[in-house]
Amino acid sequence: MSLEISPPKKLYETFHADCFLWLEQREANSIHAVVTDPPYGLKEYTSIEKEKLRQKRGGVWRIPPSFDGCMRSPLPRFTVLTKEDKSALQRFFSQWATKIFRVLVPGGHIFLAATPLLSHLIYQALEEAGFEKRSEIIRLVQTLRGGDRPKNAHEEFPDVSVMPRSCWEPWGLFRKPCEGRVQDNLRKWKTGGLRRISEGQPFCDVIKSAPTRSIERGIAPHPSLKPQAFMRQVVRAALPLGEGIVLDPFMGGGSTVAAACAVGYQSIGIESDQEYYQMATQAIPRLAELSLDESNNLVSPLFSQREASQQPRLF
Repeated sequence: MSLEISPPKKLYETFHADCFLWLEQREANSIHAVVTDPPYGLKEYTSIEKEKLRQKRGGVWRIPPSFDGCMRSPLPRFTVLTKEDKSALQRFFSQWATKIFRVLVPGGHIFLAATPLLSHLIYQALEEAGFEKRSEIIRLVQTLRGGDRPKNAHEEFPDVSVMPRSCWEPWGLFRKPCEGRVQDNLRKWKTGGLRRISEGQPFCDVIKSAPTRSIERGIAPHPSLKPQAFMRQVVRAALPLGEGIVLDPFMGGGSTVAAACAVGYQSIGIESDQEYYQMATQAIPRLAELSLDESNNLVSPLFSQREASQQPRLF
């Protein structure tokens, strides 16, 4: 009599779907944490603006020039959003937060990548949906956002910057209320707190982070791709007992799901854009295989920079 051995369960699932529709069909109290970088301007991820981005025509996207031989990643111009755009943004996140609240277990956390220009609008929507604001994770990273002189008048006003140079990125941290005490919630739902870095070190609200490395962008050339060195720290903290499912409803290039794989968590990724979905499904296992040292620096990639640079770019 032969013994049948079941193959190991896959750590993650991905869905090419509208996350609103997917959330409506998902069982209540079935997700233990959400880690995501949402489409903050909404406008920049419309079909028209994505096509401009992929054709390098700009639109609401700022396509910076090359520097030292390196191509800089595009950034959305959130300053171009009108009052109506911002109202639409609030409505979008109010509806989204309500749907997330239903599927998240009591005590489950949301880690939400934000921007200083718009975070207050989104945070308000989550609190009105019933979430508790627990903190804000500060990702210390210097980008090319801000610091520019007045457009078409930089020589006339050489000592003026229109906005401060951005050196940080906020991540809102929210929690669905616990059932009873945190200890009770941990016993029943495995949630309610954050996983410590070690016995002597809690998870902290300031994380130093380099910009996403070229090797990662070569694997998943999504304009908002977050680095594994940062994502693995955040994702690991999201499940206090290391048990449960992490959801990324705006999967993009797959960095959240890849980080969950790297730390051994189950996860689900949802992406509505066909090209980004295909990118993520190919990129997730390769991003997850990247090695980090004890200081969370990227080391010993399993393929070369040259190989990464030859990957197709979808924007």
